[in-house]
Amino acid sequence: MQAQQSDLSPAEPPAIALLPQIGSTIERLWLGLPFHHATPPAAPPANDAQAAAPTTSIPLLTKAETLLLIAEAAVKHRVPAAFVTSIVAAESNFNCGAISPKGAVGLMQLMPETARQFGANPAVPAENIDAGTRYLGWLMKRYEKRRDSIKHVIAAYNAGPGMVDRYRGVPPFRETRAYVSRVMGFLKQFSPSRKEARATVQSRRKTSQRVTTASL
Repeated sequence: MQAQQSDLSPAEPPAIALLPQIGSTIERLWLGLPFHHATPPAAPPANDAQAAAPTTSIPLLTKAETLLLIAEAAVKHRVPAAFVTSIVAAESNFNCGAISPKGAVGLMQLMPETARQFGANPAVPAENIDAGTRYLGWLMKRYEKRRDSIKHVIAAYNAGPGMVDRYRGVPPFRETRAYVSRVMGFLKQFSPSRKEARATVQSRRKTSQRVTTASL
């Protein structure tokens, strides 16, 4: 896993076509939220279980279940869910059991040392998503004042913030540049269009007005 920060502006929730069967719950996935992480999150001391290597028995989740975890972590850490979803798609293609040759684990491909920093067991999907999203939030704050900060965040997630700082932007590595392009492509796919976002907001306003009128 590696990290990133962003120019992402808060987006209003789009209509969800991906998983209509779970309706309003999944709709939370697409909430665009501001980024607020002034300092790196304080990580609790890792216990022996967390410090141990990930177990081979990694729980498998459906894509719908993974999206629900993403929605919860996005709200908790104030990172756009579409951004988290894009990282998960690029890192593991929603495969909870993914383990890279370098030892990165799970949905957001966390390296064990990064997971320990955030007090998480990377083999547990919920903890993997939570720690990865928290890390994204920290990177977004780190690079928020830079031009093309979203690309800096993505590059840092892949190559590490040290490399992004060293090259003052996306490092000149083929893998990292391909990764940045891939995540940006997913971000366009998962983010709502302005038309969809506007339609969703208008629909919610009408529903709210009907509820208010009915209660009078």
